[in-house]
Amino acid sequence: MHIATNSEIIDISLEVKTAELAKKFSKILHKGDVVYFHGEIGVGKTTFIRHLVNCLQANNHLNQTEVTSPTFNLVNEYDVGVFIIQHYDLYRLTNSHETKNIGLLENQKEILTLVEWPEKIDNKIDNKIDLFFEYGKDMNKRFITIKGMSNKTLNEIS
Repeated sequence: MHIATNSEIIDISLEVKTAELAKKFSKILHKGDVVYFHGEIGVGKTTFIRHLVNCLQANNHLNQTEVTSPTFNLVNEYDVGVFIIQHYDLYRLTNSHETKNIGLLENQKEILTLVEWPEKIDNKIDNKIDLFFEYGKDMNKRFITIKGMSNKTLNEIS
């Protein structure tokens, strides 16, 4: 069973669905990858990241850590055994100049970088994965669209 095709809309309204997708997604991530998380407040970005981090920790026989939004400290770091994850939340930044002093993308090849609110970054990178989270017509429905990965990569996940 594959995760999705590139740009397929996936229903993650139930947290169990978010956890399942994060687990599948964790299988294709590597040190050096950059993932941008787009979407409104409360749509599920940090929940997805929590499941992703905890899955990688469990796969490497590490204790699962508490994963919270780094809104006030801008970045949280997690050891998942095979690499370090840096989880940025740029929500509080008022302009792109503020991203220059936080170390964003400095050690990109050595870590997995997860960025919430990437629209605050001026220097966009081409080789990234974009996850777009959105509400349905009512706030109880949530969906995700993945872009920036080849269909082959997405289909290889089982």
